[in-house]
Amino acid sequence: MKIQVYGQDGEAKGSHNFGLREDFKGVSPQVIHDVITAHRAAQRSGTASTKTVAEVAGSGKKPWRQKGTGRARAGLARSPIWRKGGVVFGPKPRDYSKDIPKGVRKLAFEQAVSTRIREGDVIVLDSLEIKTPKTKDFVKILKGLKVEGPTLLIHESPSQNLRLASRNIDWVDTAEAGSVNTYQILNCNKIVLTRVALEKLAARNPGEK
Repeated sequence: MKIQVYGQDGEAKGSHNFGLREDFKGVSPQVIHDVITAHRAAQRSGTASTKTVAEVAGSGKKPWRQKGTGRARAGLARSPIWRKGGVVFGPKPRDYSKDIPKGVRKLAFEQAVSTRIREGDVIVLDSLEIKTPKTKDFVKILKGLKVEGPTLLIHESPSQNLRLASRNIDWVDTAEAGSVNTYQILNCNKIVLTRVALEKLAARNPGEK
């Protein structure tokens, strides 16, 4: 896949051929759907918990006799129909994570990257260097690239200045090429990354080009 490469000043630096597959017509969108669903499910803490009748504090003594009081029958004060009683079929701690085959995850990742590139949502920079850890300097670079809205910055190994300059911008998320996932690739308007970072993304799927 041939992609246009820019300088961090926005000037075109020519094109570069990256080892990414271009034609995904035979791949079902269900692959990406399954991976994203699994990713979001894994983010759930699963710590919600309620007490059953057996766990609620209180006596098991019958509140009043069965007959002769004119009141409804009652077996114990911890009954679910009573205030402060137990909860029927309430949530208990559980694991929401889903198992996705490694091959499916890799296929979804490559498809997501190639799709974003094909739709023109990826800006590849020849290099990205920030001399000072100032947010305004980094914002100036983004404005020069005409980048606005939720943006994902992918770097092969972000420098300390880059981390400090980008962390105060709430609409910019940073990730390393070796750990960025499919959800991050899709959960933004624009992706800004260096040429080396894109080469590392392409290398994460060897043998599937």
